[in-house]
Amino acid sequence: MSAMPQVLVVDDDPHIRQLLVFALEKAGLAAREAEDGEAALASVAQQAPDLVILDINMPKLDGLEVCRRLRAQGDLPILFLSSRDDEIDRVLGIELGGDDYVVKPFSPREVTARVQAILRRTRAKPASVEATAPLRHGRLSLDPEGWTAAWDGADAGLTVTELQILKALMAAPARVFSRDAIIDRLHGPGFAITDRTVDSHVRNLRGKFARLGGHDVVETRAGVGYRLGACQGGGAG
Repeated sequence: MSAMPQVLVVDDDPHIRQLLVFALEKAGLAAREAEDGEAALASVAQQAPDLVILDINMPKLDGLEVCRRLRAQGDLPILFLSSRDDEIDRVLGIELGGDDYVVKPFSPREVTARVQAILRRTRAKPASVEATAPLRHGRLSLDPEGWTAAWDGADAGLTVTELQILKALMAAPARVFSRDAIIDRLHGPGFAITDRTVDSHVRNLRGKFARLGGHDVVETRAGVGYRLGACQGGGAG
């Protein structure tokens, strides 16, 4: 990985691509473009970037299909661009695991800030592990060194964001975390991200464990936030 992070901007609108490339390069990032999904996959195959900014609605291959194919190859961070707010649950859904999203029309400065936050989080991942001993709670386990989480030994396949949320909950199992507290853990204080993004990541996390039989990994405390569940395989909280 080069010292300057590489970002691939994928959108069928050349104006949006140029706008984002200019903003990213102004912020000290290297950026290149792809005009559709097929071109994006070819560009990643030729030289893997550090992050992909991916529009959902594109010809040939839409952003959701591109994400599925990229996720089958690895954990390349993805920031989605969406023209409709009601697409967000699909973007951050169980089968995709996008890292974040921005709804059009957007501010290039906001997109750049979110890109930088994701890159800081993913690049600092090996150094950010405070504890090396696995965390366990009921039938749930998390390996901080290997960045994996499992239910009865079966890997849940969590994304970096999902792992960080789960690690925070497991480190303080009696604590109820507000959405703001979770956002601070993920991005640092003052980062402009919506509660809905946190809720979508938690739904994603829950869905992955539910497929393994873990329906009680995360409890919801109405009007407050989330806490770690009993992790015994009972119903969701």
